[in-house]
Amino acid sequence: MSMALFLAGLVPLMAQDDDDEDWDIYGDLELVDDSNVKRYARPTIVGLSPTRFFTLSYDRQLGYDMNLSAARFPASGNTGWAVDEDAPVSESGRVNFTGGVRFNSNIPVISKSNLVWQSGLNYMRVGYNISDVQSQPDASGLTQILDERGLNNLNWTNTFFVPISEQNFFIVQAGLDMSGDYSWGLQPFNTIRWSLAAVYAKRVSESKRWGLGLARTYRVGNLNYVPVVMYDVTSADRKWGTEILFPARAHGRYNFSKNSLLLFGYELEGQSYRINDFSVGNNSYEIRRGELRPRLEFQKQVSGPFWMHVQAGYRMDWTFNADELEGSREFFRGFFGTQQFGMVNNLGNAVYFNIGISFVTL
Repeated sequence: MSMALFLAGLVPLMAQDDDDEDWDIYGDLELVDDSNVKRYARPTIVGLSPTRFFTLSYDRQLGYDMNLSAARFPASGNTGWAVDEDAPVSESGRVNFTGGVRFNSNIPVISKSNLVWQSGLNYMRVGYNISDVQSQPDASGLTQILDERGLNNLNWTNTFFVPISEQNFFIVQAGLDMSGDYSWGLQPFNTIRWSLAAVYAKRVSESKRWGLGLARTYRVGNLNYVPVVMYDVTSADRKWGTEILFPARAHGRYNFSKNSLLLFGYELEGQSYRINDFSVGNNSYEIRRGELRPRLEFQKQVSGPFWMHVQAGYRMDWTFNADELEGSREFFRGFFGTQQFGMVNNLGNAVYFNIGISFVTL
Protein backbone atom coordinates (compact mmCIF):
# COMPACT_ATOMS: atom_id res chain seq x y z
CA MET A 1 0.00 0.00 0.00
CA SER A 2 3.02 2.34 0.03
CA MET A 3 2.18 3.56 -3.47
CA ALA A 4 -1.04 4.99 -2.12
CA LEU A 5 0.97 7.49 -0.11
CA PHE A 6 2.61 8.70 -3.28
CA LEU A 7 -0.30 9.03 -5.71
CA ALA A 8 -3.49 8.16 -3.84
CA GLY A 9 -6.44 9.93 -5.33
CA LEU A 10 -4.84 11.00 -8.57
CA VAL A 11 -7.41 11.51 -11.29
CA PRO A 12 -7.63 12.58 -14.84
CA LEU A 13 -10.02 15.29 -15.69
CA MET A 14 -12.78 12.71 -16.07
CA ALA A 15 -14.38 10.36 -13.49
CA GLN A 16 -13.21 6.69 -13.36
CA ASP A 17 -13.40 4.41 -16.25
CA ASP A 18 -11.34 2.90 -18.98
CA ASP A 19 -13.00 4.98 -21.74
CA ASP A 20 -12.22 8.38 -20.25
CA GLU A 21 -12.84 11.47 -22.34
CA ASP A 22 -9.90 12.58 -24.49
CA TRP A 23 -8.95 16.18 -25.19
CA ASP A 24 -9.54 15.67 -28.92
CA ILE A 25 -13.33 15.45 -28.45
CA TYR A 26 -13.80 18.94 -29.70
CA GLY A 27 -13.07 18.46 -33.36
CA ASP A 28 -11.57 21.03 -35.68
CA LEU A 29 -13.14 24.44 -35.32
CA GLU A 30 -13.71 26.24 -38.59
CA LEU A 31 -11.30 29.08 -39.33
CA VAL A 32 -12.52 32.12 -41.22
CA ASP A 33 -10.17 33.80 -43.70
CA ASP A 34 -11.69 37.23 -43.19
CA SER A 35 -9.00 39.28 -41.44
CA ASN A 36 -11.67 41.11 -39.43
CA VAL A 37 -12.83 37.88 -37.80
CA LYS A 38 -10.90 36.55 -34.83
CA ARG A 39 -9.26 33.19 -35.39
CA TYR A 40 -9.46 30.52 -32.70
CA ALA A 41 -7.33 27.54 -31.79
CA ARG A 42 -7.91 24.06 -33.08
CA PRO A 43 -7.25 21.76 -30.12
CA THR A 44 -6.84 18.56 -32.13
CA ILE A 45 -3.75 17.27 -33.88
CA VAL A 46 -3.40 14.66 -36.61
CA GLY A 47 -3.13 10.96 -35.87
CA LEU A 48 -4.94 10.79 -32.52
CA SER A 49 -7.22 7.88 -31.68
CA PRO A 50 -10.86 8.62 -32.55
CA THR A 51 -13.09 10.43 -30.07
CA ARG A 52 -15.83 8.29 -28.55
CA PHE A 53 -19.33 9.78 -28.35
CA PHE A 54 -20.90 6.57 -27.00
CA THR A 55 -19.16 3.45 -25.71
CA LEU A 56 -20.55 0.19 -24.37
CA SER A 57 -17.95 -2.19 -22.97
CA TYR A 58 -17.45 -5.18 -20.69
CA ASP A 59 -14.59 -5.40 -18.21
CA ARG A 60 -13.39 -8.57 -16.44
CA GLN A 61 -10.53 -9.45 -14.09
CA LEU A 62 -9.17 -12.96 -13.56
CA GLY A 63 -9.02 -14.51 -10.08
CA TYR A 64 -7.06 -13.16 -7.09
CA ASP A 65 -7.00 -13.26 -3.27
CA MET A 66 -8.71 -10.68 -1.05
CA ASN A 67 -7.66 -9.89 2.55
CA LEU A 68 -9.75 -7.50 4.68
CA SER A 69 -9.33 -6.08 8.17
CA ALA A 70 -12.13 -5.51 10.64
CA ALA A 71 -14.21 -2.33 10.28
CA ARG A 72 -13.49 0.30 12.96
CA PHE A 73 -16.12 2.78 14.18
CA PRO A 74 -15.66 5.66 14.24
CA ALA A 75 -12.52 5.72 12.16
CA SER A 76 -12.67 9.52 12.26
CA GLY A 77 -12.25 9.39 16.05
CA ASN A 78 -8.72 7.96 15.73
CA THR A 79 -9.83 4.44 16.67
CA GLY A 80 -9.14 3.07 13.19
CA TRP A 81 -5.92 1.81 11.65
CA ALA A 82 -2.93 4.09 11.25
CA VAL A 83 -1.81 4.87 7.71
CA ASP A 84 1.39 2.82 8.03
CA GLU A 85 -0.01 0.02 10.20
CA ASP A 86 -0.47 -3.54 8.95
CA ALA A 87 -3.92 -4.33 10.29
CA PRO A 88 -4.54 -8.02 11.05
CA VAL A 89 -6.57 -9.93 8.48
CA SER A 90 -10.11 -10.47 9.75
CA GLU A 91 -11.69 -11.84 6.58
CA SER A 92 -10.26 -13.40 3.43
CA GLY A 93 -11.48 -15.12 0.30
CA ARG A 94 -10.82 -16.06 -3.30
CA VAL A 95 -12.28 -13.62 -5.83
CA ASN A 96 -13.23 -15.70 -8.86
CA PHE A 97 -14.79 -12.85 -10.83
CA THR A 98 -14.58 -9.06 -10.84
CA GLY A 99 -16.14 -6.87 -13.50
CA GLY A 100 -19.25 -5.78 -15.32
CA VAL A 101 -20.78 -3.54 -17.96
CA ARG A 102 -19.61 0.03 -18.56
CA PHE A 103 -21.36 2.79 -20.50
CA ASN A 104 -19.80 6.14 -21.42
CA SER A 105 -21.22 9.10 -23.33
CA ASN A 106 -19.93 12.48 -24.42
CA ILE A 107 -22.55 14.63 -26.17
CA PRO A 108 -22.07 18.09 -27.74
CA VAL A 109 -24.40 20.68 -26.19
CA ILE A 110 -22.88 23.87 -27.60
CA SER A 111 -20.43 23.89 -30.51
CA LYS A 112 -19.27 27.36 -31.51
CA SER A 113 -15.94 28.72 -32.62
CA ASN A 114 -15.40 30.42 -29.25
CA LEU A 115 -17.05 27.86 -26.95
CA VAL A 116 -17.63 24.12 -26.96
CA TRP A 117 -19.62 22.41 -24.20
CA GLN A 118 -19.77 18.64 -23.98
CA SER A 119 -21.84 16.69 -21.43
CA GLY A 120 -21.96 12.99 -20.64
CA LEU A 121 -23.55 10.43 -18.32
CA ASN A 122 -21.44 7.39 -17.45
CA TYR A 123 -22.05 4.16 -15.53
CA MET A 124 -19.61 1.51 -14.32
CA ARG A 125 -20.44 -1.79 -12.62
CA VAL A 126 -17.85 -3.72 -10.58
CA GLY A 127 -19.41 -7.04 -9.61
CA TYR A 128 -17.75 -9.75 -7.50
CA ASN A 129 -17.96 -13.52 -7.05
CA ILE A 130 -16.13 -14.56 -3.87
CA SER A 131 -15.60 -18.09 -2.53
CA ASP A 132 -13.57 -19.88 0.19
CA VAL A 133 -14.32 -17.10 2.70
CA GLN A 134 -12.45 -17.39 6.00
CA SER A 135 -13.73 -15.12 8.80
CA GLN A 136 -12.67 -14.16 12.30
CA PRO A 137 -15.25 -13.18 14.98
CA ASP A 138 -14.66 -9.47 14.30
CA ALA A 139 -15.07 -9.80 10.50
CA SER A 140 -17.03 -7.00 8.87
CA GLY A 141 -18.90 -9.15 6.34
CA LEU A 142 -17.68 -7.02 3.44
CA THR A 143 -17.03 -10.11 1.31
CA GLN A 144 -20.75 -10.95 1.43
CA ILE A 145 -21.73 -7.36 0.60
CA LEU A 146 -19.41 -7.28 -2.41
CA ASP A 147 -20.54 -10.73 -3.55
CA GLU A 148 -24.24 -9.81 -3.40
CA ARG A 149 -24.22 -6.16 -4.49
CA GLY A 150 -20.88 -5.22 -5.97
CA LEU A 151 -19.82 -1.60 -6.45
CA ASN A 152 -21.46 0.92 -8.80
CA ASN A 153 -20.54 4.35 -10.11
CA LEU A 154 -22.87 6.87 -11.78
CA ASN A 155 -21.09 9.92 -13.15
CA TRP A 156 -22.09 13.18 -14.86
CA THR A 157 -19.28 15.16 -16.48
CA ASN A 158 -19.32 18.53 -18.27
CA THR A 159 -16.35 19.79 -20.25
CA PHE A 160 -15.84 23.31 -21.60
CA PHE A 161 -13.32 24.22 -24.30
CA VAL A 162 -12.57 27.95 -24.48
CA PRO A 163 -10.06 29.12 -27.14
CA ILE A 164 -8.39 32.47 -26.52
CA SER A 165 -6.18 32.76 -29.61
CA GLU A 166 -5.12 30.83 -32.70
CA GLN A 167 -2.88 28.57 -30.61
CA ASN A 168 -3.99 28.81 -26.99
CA PHE A 169 -7.06 27.53 -25.17
CA PHE A 170 -8.45 26.53 -21.78
CA ILE A 171 -10.29 23.35 -20.86
CA VAL A 172 -12.40 23.25 -17.71
CA GLN A 173 -14.05 20.04 -16.59
CA ALA A 174 -16.45 19.37 -13.70
CA GLY A 175 -17.79 15.98 -12.62
CA LEU A 176 -20.24 14.56 -10.08
CA ASP A 177 -20.04 10.94 -8.87
CA MET A 178 -22.56 8.87 -6.93
CA SER A 179 -20.76 5.65 -5.99
CA GLY A 180 -21.55 2.75 -3.67
CA ASP A 181 -23.18 -0.65 -3.23
CA TYR A 182 -26.62 0.83 -4.07
CA SER A 183 -28.30 -1.44 -1.51
CA TRP A 184 -30.98 1.23 -0.96
CA GLY A 185 -31.12 2.33 -4.58
CA LEU A 186 -29.15 5.47 -5.38
CA GLN A 187 -26.90 6.81 -2.65
CA PRO A 188 -27.87 9.82 -0.43
CA PHE A 189 -27.26 13.10 -2.20
CA ASN A 190 -24.89 14.28 0.52
CA THR A 191 -22.49 11.50 -0.53
CA ILE A 192 -22.10 12.85 -4.07
CA ARG A 193 -18.40 13.54 -4.68
CA TRP A 194 -17.31 16.30 -7.07
CA SER A 195 -14.21 16.75 -9.19
CA LEU A 196 -12.92 19.84 -10.96
CA ALA A 197 -9.99 20.51 -13.27
CA ALA A 198 -8.63 23.35 -15.38
CA VAL A 199 -5.94 23.10 -18.05
CA TYR A 200 -4.17 25.76 -20.09
CA ALA A 201 -3.07 24.28 -23.42
CA LYS A 202 -1.30 25.21 -26.63
CA ARG A 203 -1.56 23.71 -30.09
CA VAL A 204 2.02 24.15 -31.28
CA SER A 205 1.43 22.63 -34.71
CA GLU A 206 -0.83 20.16 -36.50
CA SER A 207 1.22 17.34 -34.91
CA LYS A 208 1.89 18.60 -31.37
CA ARG A 209 0.00 20.07 -28.41
CA TRP A 210 0.65 20.36 -24.70
CA GLY A 211 -1.10 21.61 -21.59
CA LEU A 212 -0.62 22.25 -17.86
CA GLY A 213 -3.30 22.37 -15.20
CA LEU A 214 -4.58 21.44 -11.75
CA ALA A 215 -7.25 18.93 -10.70
CA ARG A 216 -9.35 18.16 -7.64
CA THR A 217 -9.83 14.45 -8.08
CA TYR A 218 -10.83 11.00 -6.78
CA ARG A 219 -9.12 8.99 -9.52
CA VAL A 220 -7.47 6.55 -7.08
CA GLY A 221 -10.01 6.73 -4.25
CA ASN A 222 -9.01 9.47 -1.85
CA LEU A 223 -9.59 13.16 -2.45
CA ASN A 224 -6.45 14.87 -3.72
CA TYR A 225 -5.23 17.97 -5.54
CA VAL A 226 -2.70 17.23 -8.28
CA PRO A 227 -0.98 18.90 -11.23
CA VAL A 228 -1.97 17.74 -14.71
CA VAL A 229 0.29 17.47 -17.76
CA MET A 230 -1.07 16.90 -21.26
CA TYR A 231 1.33 16.03 -24.07
CA ASP A 232 0.25 14.68 -27.46
CA VAL A 233 2.52 14.37 -30.46
CA THR A 234 2.44 12.57 -33.83
CA SER A 235 5.50 11.70 -35.89
CA ALA A 236 6.05 13.13 -39.37
CA ASP A 237 5.02 9.86 -41.02
CA ARG A 238 1.92 9.73 -38.77
CA LYS A 239 2.78 6.23 -37.58
CA TRP A 240 4.00 6.86 -34.02
CA GLY A 241 2.79 9.19 -31.32
CA THR A 242 1.86 9.81 -27.70
CA GLU A 243 -1.43 10.44 -25.92
CA ILE A 244 -0.56 11.56 -22.40
CA LEU A 245 -2.70 13.04 -19.67
CA PHE A 246 -0.39 12.55 -16.69
CA PRO A 247 -0.85 11.27 -14.01
CA ALA A 248 -4.20 9.79 -15.07
CA ARG A 249 -2.88 7.93 -18.10
CA ALA A 250 0.04 7.84 -20.53
CA HIS A 251 0.13 5.92 -23.81
CA GLY A 252 2.37 5.47 -26.77
CA ARG A 253 0.51 5.01 -30.07
CA TYR A 254 1.18 3.14 -33.30
CA ASN A 255 -1.15 3.75 -36.25
CA PHE A 256 -1.33 0.69 -38.53
CA SER A 257 -3.58 2.69 -40.84
CA LYS A 258 -6.28 5.32 -40.61
CA ASN A 259 -8.66 2.53 -39.59
CA SER A 260 -6.67 0.75 -36.86
CA LEU A 261 -4.17 1.57 -34.14
CA LEU A 262 -2.49 0.26 -30.99
CA LEU A 263 -2.11 2.07 -27.66
CA PHE A 264 0.40 0.91 -25.03
CA GLY A 265 0.82 2.42 -21.57
CA TYR A 266 -1.14 2.69 -18.33
CA GLU A 267 -4.24 4.19 -16.74
CA LEU A 268 -5.32 4.92 -13.16
CA GLU A 269 -8.89 4.03 -12.23
CA GLY A 270 -11.06 4.29 -9.13
CA GLN A 271 -13.52 6.21 -6.99
CA SER A 272 -14.84 6.44 -3.40
CA TYR A 273 -17.74 3.99 -2.81
CA ARG A 274 -20.23 4.24 0.06
CA ILE A 275 -21.05 0.96 1.88
CA ASN A 276 -24.55 1.47 3.29
CA ASP A 277 -24.40 -1.28 5.95
CA PHE A 278 -21.36 0.36 7.56
CA SER A 279 -22.61 3.97 7.31
CA VAL A 280 -23.90 4.80 10.78
CA GLY A 281 -26.30 7.74 11.15
CA ASN A 282 -25.22 10.58 8.88
CA ASN A 283 -21.68 9.22 8.55
CA SER A 284 -20.57 7.67 5.26
CA TYR A 285 -18.28 4.62 5.29
CA GLU A 286 -16.47 4.51 1.95
CA ILE A 287 -14.17 2.08 0.17
CA ARG A 288 -11.38 4.06 -1.51
CA ARG A 289 -10.96 1.84 -4.56
CA GLY A 290 -7.96 2.58 -6.75
CA GLU A 291 -6.18 0.60 -9.47
CA LEU A 292 -3.12 0.99 -11.67
CA ARG A 293 -3.63 -0.67 -15.06
CA PRO A 294 -0.63 -1.19 -17.40
CA ARG A 295 -2.22 -2.24 -20.68
CA LEU A 296 -2.37 -2.70 -24.45
CA GLU A 297 -5.40 -1.56 -26.45
CA PHE A 298 -6.16 -2.36 -30.07
CA GLN A 299 -8.74 -0.17 -31.83
CA LYS A 300 -10.24 -0.88 -35.25
CA GLN A 301 -13.02 0.55 -37.39
CA VAL A 302 -15.91 -1.92 -37.79
CA SER A 303 -18.24 0.04 -40.06
CA GLY A 304 -18.62 3.76 -40.65
CA PRO A 305 -18.54 5.59 -37.30
CA PHE A 306 -18.49 2.34 -35.29
CA TRP A 307 -15.17 1.22 -33.83
CA MET A 308 -14.33 -1.68 -31.56
CA HIS A 309 -11.57 -1.97 -28.98
CA VAL A 310 -9.92 -4.91 -27.24
CA GLN A 311 -7.86 -4.15 -24.14
CA ALA A 312 -5.65 -6.45 -22.07
CA GLY A 313 -3.49 -5.61 -19.10
CA TYR A 314 -2.59 -6.15 -15.47
CA ARG A 315 -4.74 -4.71 -12.70
CA MET A 316 -2.54 -3.67 -9.75
CA ASP A 317 -4.16 -2.87 -6.40
CA TRP A 318 -3.42 0.74 -5.47
CA THR A 319 -5.78 0.99 -2.52
CA PHE A 320 -8.93 -0.72 -1.27
CA ASN A 321 -8.86 0.85 2.20
CA ALA A 322 -11.90 2.50 3.77
CA ASP A 323 -12.62 5.81 5.50
CA GLU A 324 -15.50 6.92 7.69
CA LEU A 325 -16.62 10.46 6.85
CA GLU A 326 -18.28 12.36 9.70
CA GLY A 327 -21.56 13.87 8.51
CA SER A 328 -20.65 12.48 5.05
CA ARG A 329 -18.20 15.39 4.69
CA GLU A 330 -15.04 14.67 2.74
CA PHE A 331 -11.62 15.41 4.21
CA PHE A 332 -8.20 15.86 2.67
CA ARG A 333 -5.46 13.34 3.52
CA GLY A 334 -3.19 14.12 0.61
CA PHE A 335 0.27 12.55 0.54
CA PHE A 336 1.23 13.20 4.14
CA GLY A 337 -2.00 13.08 6.17
CA THR A 338 -2.13 10.85 9.27
CA GLN A 339 -5.90 10.34 9.50
CA GLN A 340 -6.93 6.84 10.54
CA PHE A 341 -8.40 4.31 8.09
CA GLY A 342 -11.61 2.52 8.97
CA MET A 343 -10.35 -0.62 7.20
CA VAL A 344 -6.99 -1.66 5.77
CA ASN A 345 -7.58 -4.07 2.88
CA ASN A 346 -5.37 -5.78 0.31
CA LEU A 347 -6.23 -7.31 -3.07
CA GLY A 348 -4.01 -9.54 -5.12
CA ASN A 349 -3.09 -8.29 -8.58
CA ALA A 350 -4.80 -9.79 -11.64
CA VAL A 351 -4.82 -9.93 -15.43
CA TYR A 352 -7.83 -8.13 -16.90
CA PHE A 353 -9.61 -7.72 -20.24
CA ASN A 354 -11.97 -5.10 -21.65
CA ILE A 355 -13.87 -5.29 -24.94
CA GLY A 356 -16.29 -2.72 -26.31
CA ILE A 357 -17.82 -0.89 -29.26
CA SER A 358 -18.01 2.86 -29.75
CA PHE A 359 -19.72 5.46 -31.92
CA VAL A 360 -16.88 7.83 -32.76
CA THR A 361 -15.87 10.97 -34.62
CA LEU A 362 -12.56 11.23 -36.44
